[in-house]
Amino acid sequence: MKKILLSILIISLASFSYAQPKKKTDKQPVGSQKVYYKSEDRSIFDKYSAYIYNKTNLPDNQLIIETAKFFLNVPYVANTLEIEPEGLVVNLRSLDCTTFVETVFALAMTAKTKVLTFDNFCSKLRLVRYRNGVINDYTDRLHYTSDWIYQNQEKKIVKNISKMPGSKPLILNLHIMSSNTNEYKQLNGKEDLIGKIKAKESEINSREHYYLPAEEIDRRASQFKSGDMVGFVTTIPGIDISHVGIIYKDGKKLTFIHASSTHKKVVINKDPLSVFVKGTGRNTGIVLARARF
Repeated sequence: MKKILLSILIISLASFSYAQPKKKTDKQPVGSQKVYYKSEDRSIFDKYSAYIYNKTNLPDNQLIIETAKFFLNVPYVANTLEIEPEGLVVNLRSLDCTTFVETVFALAMTAKTKVLTFDNFCSKLRLVRYRNGVINDYTDRLHYTSDWIYQNQEKKIVKNISKMPGSKPLILNLHIMSSNTNEYKQLNGKEDLIGKIKAKESEINSREHYYLPAEEIDRRASQFKSGDMVGFVTTIPGIDISHVGIIYKDGKKLTFIHASSTHKKVVINKDPLSVFVKGTGRNTGIVLARARF
C-alpha cells in the first residue's frame, strides 16, 4: 500500500521540473553553451520576437502578461526537462506549470533588453532556472519553488512579496527528493548528488518563509499585480508548492494564467484565485513573487 501511495504522489507531481524523463530531444550548440532544443523552438522564438517587438518598453509586469498571453492554448506536457546529461532545455512547443513561468519570465527579461536573439533568451532562461545561472549537474536546477523564489530574489529578478498583512509563517520540511531517490534516475545510486540534494533541502528548510492563507486572498487583492508569480502551498508531505502560475487581474476579477494539467494547455483560469485555492482540497494558501528585473 505504501508503494502504491508513493506512486500516486509522484504522478501527481508530474508537472514539476524534477519529475521523471519521458522523451529525448536533440542537443545543439548555441553560442558557447549547449542547449537542448528543436528547430520549431527557434521558429516560435522568432514569432514571439515579432509579437513583442513594439511592446518592449512596457513595465515588467505588463511584459510578463503579454508574454504569458502569447502562450495561451499551448499544450501542457510534463517531464520535458528530464534529459541526461543535465543541460538547458528550451521547449516552447509544450509547457508544464513550472516551465511556463520560467519561460515567460526569461522571455520578458529578454524583451526588456531589446536584444531579441535566441542566445540572449537562452542565457536568461539558464539564469532563471539554475541556482547561479550555471549548470554543473542535476542539483544546480532550482527544484523547489521556495528555493526558486529565494535564489531569483538574490539575482534581483524577483522580490518575494509573500510577507504582507494577513500572512503567516510557513514551516517547511522538504524531503521528497532525498527520501525517494529511486524515483529520480538522476539521483538513483549517486551518493554525491543525493548528499547535495539533502544539504540543499536542509538549507531551504532553515530559512524564514511566509505565505498568505486562502481565506486572506480576497481581502488582500489590492496587494497583487498582474504579472506576479503565484505558488500554491500544499499539504502534501515533503514538498512546498503543488502548482505555479502568473497572477492576472481581469477587471475586478483576481485570477491567474497557468499551464493546466486539467485543461491540457495554457489557460486563463475561469475561477477566481481564491476559489481555485480552496477547491483543490490540498492547498492552504499562496506565495507570491514580483518581477524586478
